[in-house]
Amino acid sequence: MTKFIRKNAVMVISFIAALVTSFIIAPNKEYLNYFDFKTLACLFCVLCVVCALKNINFFYMLARRVVQFFKTTRMSILALIYITFIGSMLIANDMALLTFLPLGFFVLSATDKKEHMAFTFIMQNIAANLGGMLTPFGNPQNLYLYSTFDIPNGEFMKIMAPPFILSVALITICPFIFVKNEPLSLPEEKLNVNKKKAAMYLFLFALSIAIVFRGIPYWTGLVIIPAVLLFMDRKALKMVDYPLLLTFVFFFIFSGNMARIEAVHEFFSALLDKSTLLFSAFSCQVISNVPSAILLSQFTTNYKELLLGVNIGGAGTLIASLASLITFREYIKHNPTRIKYYIGMFSAYNFGFLFVLLAFCYFIC
Repeated sequence: MTKFIRKNAVMVISFIAALVTSFIIAPNKEYLNYFDFKTLACLFCVLCVVCALKNINFFYMLARRVVQFFKTTRMSILALIYITFIGSMLIANDMALLTFLPLGFFVLSATDKKEHMAFTFIMQNIAANLGGMLTPFGNPQNLYLYSTFDIPNGEFMKIMAPPFILSVALITICPFIFVKNEPLSLPEEKLNVNKKKAAMYLFLFALSIAIVFRGIPYWTGLVIIPAVLLFMDRKALKMVDYPLLLTFVFFFIFSGNMARIEAVHEFFSALLDKSTLLFSAFSCQVISNVPSAILLSQFTTNYKELLLGVNIGGAGTLIASLASLITFREYIKHNPTRIKYYIGMFSAYNFGFLFVLLAFCYFIC
């Protein structure tokens, strides 16, 4: 039980928050208006397909071939960062880290370059959080805000493009500054991918993306994707991050109830009126970016600054993003005696990125 609570701390906290506020605002039919069913459906569909692709080693094989192309430590680490960055745009930040952090460990341990592990993991973490900002499905909070405010596709990309471009520049520069360009070779490993399954899963992934971009009704995916996976890969359905989905459900209840408390509504509205960008980024440092997006969306219509704030705010503290906790757990699993070292380095890089991006967005807003 303790292990489950530690692993799903945010979900447990969100459940307690929903439960407590339910005593203040008694459950009634208005609770049904709290839920964004399309967001939940889209997130479920994407997670299902990503798990299926992961089970056939699709992402691992693709990433490994890219890394093998490079022959130096610096360029291989940069490739790992880029793979995670691009992966977060397509398969969401947490799944990108779960997929590519083990590859980072494999590359560095197999080539006896473990001294670069903290830097590589931290940069992969930053890349996952910031890479996902460009697409509606890249980060869970994006999917929610995109759906809640019905943001046009073009406008969404226009809002997020400037910090995205700056993020690309920053994650590219860092390895050139902090990693020596030493020779590196990766051992050969045979990997076989089921081409028929890969083709079907890629079709389902395209279907999921079409649903996110409102090209197909979300109920279509809820019918087709689980039905196909029920026959082709039932394990993928079991692997879905259901605690993440439940976190959304509980925070929908919590934020909906909070918005109906007059004093709370006036307080948050006043703060967000002063600077939605700064307050939303700060909020992420305390309660994480997904909860911040759900909660603060109840008190402002300034979705541009809110979108920027909860994406940039994913950098910073360990709890600013759920993805950061994934990276932390993965690192201490391999380096249990270097927790303080990791947290110190993590904070230095993350707050550096946070301040640079926040200053940049504050200026352009």
